[in-house]
Amino acid sequence: MRFQAPQLGALGVTYTVMRACQFAALIAVIGLCANFIGEIATAERDPPSELIGALTVSVTAVIYVVITYILYYDNMLPLLITAIFDSVLLIASIVVASLIGKPISMLNCAVLFSKSDTSLTTYYTSLPFPVRANAITKTLSYFTFAAADKTTCYEVKAVWGLAIALCVLFAFTSIVCVGLWQRVRREGDAGSSASAKDIEG
Repeated sequence: MRFQAPQLGALGVTYTVMRACQFAALIAVIGLCANFIGEIATAERDPPSELIGALTVSVTAVIYVVITYILYYDNMLPLLITAIFDSVLLIASIVVASLIGKPISMLNCAVLFSKSDTSLTTYYTSLPFPVRANAITKTLSYFTFAAADKTTCYEVKAVWGLAIALCVLFAFTSIVCVGLWQRVRREGDAGSSASAKDIEG
């Protein structure tokens, strides 16, 4: 069996490349956020809502990206509806990028302690970050977690950067889907006109 993507010119190639980039970025965000949440849970603390939200959006988005590309590959993708859903994910990515980035936008990771120097900070559990959690909910402050050490700070800022990249990627794919929809519609109209002329002839 021979597999071949739809031949839709530069727009089709752009769509494939953008979906591949989205998939890679989302997998990276899922891996980082899952690791953060796992470390916090090991310390018997509740993870910040920012990390849970980023993980939830990323898991939903990666499932959507995989399904839509499979449908595109089989020429079964409703392009206009996909453009709308990509716009929704664009909005979700903007919200995630804002929530992740705003508290740490002015944080200088270079001046923080490395994980090997964590004994110099005030109070620590077995994890390399200070647990300044709410006494009632046990929820760890997002900024406290991000500012725990140099490595964690850079990783959180990497999630922020990937979220911004996803905003750009979903904006591109929503526009590309509209372009693909118009192209497919024009080709369909041209094919119908040619068939009608053949019948008349």
